[in-house]
Amino acid sequence: MNIVRTTLLAVVTAASLAACDDASKKQPAASVGSALPVPAPPNAQAETLPFSNANSKVGFVGSKVTGSHEGTFERFRGTVRLAGAKAEGSSVEVEIETDSVKIEPEKLQTHLKSPDFFDTAKFPKATFKSTEIKAGGAGSATHTVTGNLSLHGKEKAVSFPATINVSNAEVATKTEFSINRKDFDIVYPGMANDLIRDAVVIKLDIHAPRQGVSPVKDTRPN
Repeated sequence: MNIVRTTLLAVVTAASLAACDDASKKQPAASVGSALPVPAPPNAQAETLPFSNANSKVGFVGSKVTGSHEGTFERFRGTVRLAGAKAEGSSVEVEIETDSVKIEPEKLQTHLKSPDFFDTAKFPKATFKSTEIKAGGAGSATHTVTGNLSLHGKEKAVSFPATINVSNAEVATKTEFSINRKDFDIVYPGMANDLIRDAVVIKLDIHAPRQGVSPVKDTRPN
């Protein structure tokens, strides 16, 4: 009987540890500071490339002691200003409708819209405006993006690694990093026996199509 109890306890403990996995520990943490002056946009010859939820994805992962939940925002729009056909010296901005948050279960989705979290009635928009994009980034990232994130009535400068690829077809940006929700005054602790973690993973998969760009000539032998 003791062996059975020990075995069951081991199984339950293992399951609990798996549920408690903190996704933010696997991603780099964004540096956060005071909002920065936004520089003038690139010159008039820069390409203006729009993107939206039709071709891109803005998501997040939040976790608590007993598990995690992954959500997305269903409505957002943004613009890449591509200077000299390269990421460095270019800029990006995006506007997200916080009321478009989508997550399961529905009860959690409703709670995220409340004053405990995004408070979508009071703060219907979240925005990001870059101040610098430079080559090189943590891990396998190709670049580091810095800009002002306005969320829940707070504006902070954030800096995070991203993989940016400029091709004839599009500018593609992909990144996963974590931010501390308390930096933006989202401080709801959760239940006493199931506390919500402070770190939230942000997941971006942005595709800004280019138009009217001549393809690079293929010089490879037939």
